[in-house]
Formats: sequence, C-alpha cells, structure tokens
Amino acid sequence: MPLSLAHIRELRSNGSHEEARECLLHMAKLNPSDAEVLYETASVHDYLDLEMQAVPYYVAAIEAGLAGDLLRGAYLGLGSTYRLLGRFEESLAVFEEGLRFFPDAQEFHVFSAMTHYNLGHFHEAARVLLRVIADTSGDLNIRSYERAIRLYAENLDRDAC
Repeated sequence: MPLSLAHIRELRSNGSHEEARECLLHMAKLNPSDAEVLYETASVHDYLDLEMQAVPYYVAAIEAGLAGDLLRGAYLGLGSTYRLLGRFEESLAVFEEGLRFFPDAQEFHVFSAMTHYNLGHFHEAARVLLRVIADTSGDLNIRSYERAIRLYAENLDRDAC
C-alpha cells in the first residue's frame, strides 16, 4: 500500500503511532515542502512526547503555507511545545502570531495563560483566563456575573467592597 495521509491517519486511529511516525518521517523526506505532511509529522512527534523533534516540523509546516484549521493546530502545537520545552518567550510569540491569523481562537489565550504562569506572570495568567471565561462560558450563573468578571480581569487587586 502506498503511503498516504489517509493511511497515516488510520494507523494513528488504531494506536500505531510509532509506525505512523516512521511512515511520516519517510514521507517528509520525500516531500519536504508538503505542509500537511510536515504538520502531521510534528503532531505525531508531539503525541509521542518527542517535543524537540516536533518543533522543526511545526516551523516547516507553517513556513510551507499550511492553511485553515491545520494552521491553527500548528500554531497551538508549536506554542504548546515551546512551553513544554521551557522556551516561554517563543511560546508567547507563537500564540500572539496565531491570534493575528485566528483572532477568535480562545485556545491560544488559554495556552498563553499557562505560559504566563510559567513565567511568573500570575496576574496576567489570571486576567487572560478570566477574559476567556467571560467570553466563552455558557453557564447562566457565570454569565450573570460577566460584568464583574471582566472588571476584576482588568484589576485583580481591586477591593472587593
């Protein structure tokens, strides 16, 4: 059976991630400018906790013109991977770049909050998460306090009285 992304996805859905990784490495070598192959190669490395090996594939996939939801996933994957590797400033930069392309991508805000936390920017982490809660919660009880949540997001040290 010739290698294809459909075959790779089938391998991964069956739990054969290492076999998928080997196939993807071969495919990436044969098609070094195929953005989707590069993205899938990065993703499988990430899944297998091989973050350092994932980074160059994420970068290459983005540079090769990845688009749409896959580009969104690549920005999230790369930013998250940088965070896991302790490359916090690079992580924040990737999330900010991703938000320029996907301004409604709340997941970038959540992951950037984790990075802010890792940097010791606790107020910024809490502020970002409070904004996400105010923007996305469907819980009626949370919605009823949206104004207060937004106010506190901007000034966490504000007196409660």
